[in-house]
Amino acid sequence: MALINYITQVQFGYGTLDLLRDECARFGIQRPLIVTDAGIRAAGLLDTVQAALPLPHAVYDRTPSNPTETAVREAVALYQSERCDGIVALGGGSPIDLAKGVAVCATHEGPLRQFAVIEGGLARITAATAPVIAIPTTAGTGSEVGRGAILILDDGRKVGVISPFVVPRVAICDPALTLGLPARMTAATGMDAIAHCMETFMAPAFNPPADGIALDGLRRAWKHIETATKTPGDRDARLNMMSASMQGALAFQKGLGCVHSLSHALGGINPGLHHGTLNAILLPATLRFNAAAPTMIAEDKLARMAQAMGLREGEDVAQAVQDLTARLGLPTRLSEIGVTEDLFDRIIKGALADHSHKTNPIDASADDYRRLLSQSM
Repeated sequence: MALINYITQVQFGYGTLDLLRDECARFGIQRPLIVTDAGIRAAGLLDTVQAALPLPHAVYDRTPSNPTETAVREAVALYQSERCDGIVALGGGSPIDLAKGVAVCATHEGPLRQFAVIEGGLARITAATAPVIAIPTTAGTGSEVGRGAILILDDGRKVGVISPFVVPRVAICDPALTLGLPARMTAATGMDAIAHCMETFMAPAFNPPADGIALDGLRRAWKHIETATKTPGDRDARLNMMSASMQGALAFQKGLGCVHSLSHALGGINPGLHHGTLNAILLPATLRFNAAAPTMIAEDKLARMAQAMGLREGEDVAQAVQDLTARLGLPTRLSEIGVTEDLFDRIIKGALADHSHKTNPIDASADDYRRLLSQSM
């Protein structure tokens, strides 16, 4: 039996930011809290959004690069002291995920920990969750249409808070907000989108619509990521990368896999590591590991991904991913970003406990994870 669910409303295209005030009115938001980060403020994007939002509002702009329980508490306190009634999430995956955590914790009793899916939190999150309008400024995580948030608890665990009630009520995807994104961030977030499209496609759940969306997202991202990185003002490339990012997240309902269980664990150990970069590094070894999965073979998934990527017949998909990562100027080995073998036991423990572990096409053991890490060093 399969649950197939598409998911929320999306306002997509250049100029859609102009719809922000109408969307607030549609959901009864009269005093929003804007959740963003210092980089968005410095880039002038907060000013742009505030100009499109002539409503009284508060701003929380201290989102860390990997959002934490501490930041959730701070933003909840501001939400409540300012008597806010909804949230506008502005930024990449970090502010949007933080906004989702705030939406839950501002409207439910108890600490963030109890809403983590691995702590049984799915059943504790209700329709009381504050409404969120998500405005992405990167093309990577797709969190604007996702049903989960990845947050670091006080105890250091990087966990998923997952519920249909945390899905933003609407996503405003205006590619104009990504035109000034620096090349390295464009590359890293774009590789995140590629990882999402590939991992969701590989996940074994039966969901043909999600498979089709993920493959088309992979096609768009593979075709346009280098142009978006090297020619940042290319409007067509930016539009297609934003679509690919959204499409990868629309397929999240199938689950992810070993790439994300490892990158979540690593991000919990060292929050300074960029999630998209980690995914790019871990993806080739995981592709080779997953190639032997019965569902991968029966559905010819490697060949279908290769076709979407425009590869030549017989060209190795995993090597093509590693080569693209290198062409984009990103690291291709964990050792290049300071990961050492003495961390392996902690990483593996976190990966085995991660919610993405269960939806990989092969049930990875601790030894499998150790080999994946060694091959990615």
